[in-house]
Amino acid sequence: MANEFRYKRRVQFSETDLAGIVHFANMFRYVEEAEHALWREVGISIVQRGSDIGWPRLNAALEFRNPLRFEEEFEVWVRIAELKTRTIEYEFTLVRGKSVIAVGTMTTICVRRQADGTMRAAEIPDEVAEKLEPYAAEPEI
Repeated sequence: MANEFRYKRRVQFSETDLAGIVHFANMFRYVEEAEHALWREVGISIVQRGSDIGWPRLNAALEFRNPLRFEEEFEVWVRIAELKTRTIEYEFTLVRGKSVIAVGTMTTICVRRQADGTMRAAEIPDEVAEKLEPYAAEPEI
């Protein structure tokens, strides 16, 4: 079983709507913050200055189960469901205490900027894959 990375956060007022509930779009920001925190945890950054590599999203989905409100503390649990040669599929669970706020997935692809400025799918650099490996699920046999 893969290790799970946990990212702790508090809801800010600007992230809520008129009902005082976190706007759904902010949930995706929390997921992305947690992804970046995981990368920092293993000693790398998702954006390397001067690098021609990028990490656009292929898809992202969240299933909302409970509201999250201003000042509430919560965690985003991150697990890498699949670490392939070009893509990373994450699984996320947002929790407040024992309540599940949302569950979801996000897939990102490694791309390399070409001389003409376009991006083309590329293999994930070995140093990135090796550092993220402890958070990746074991392959199914």
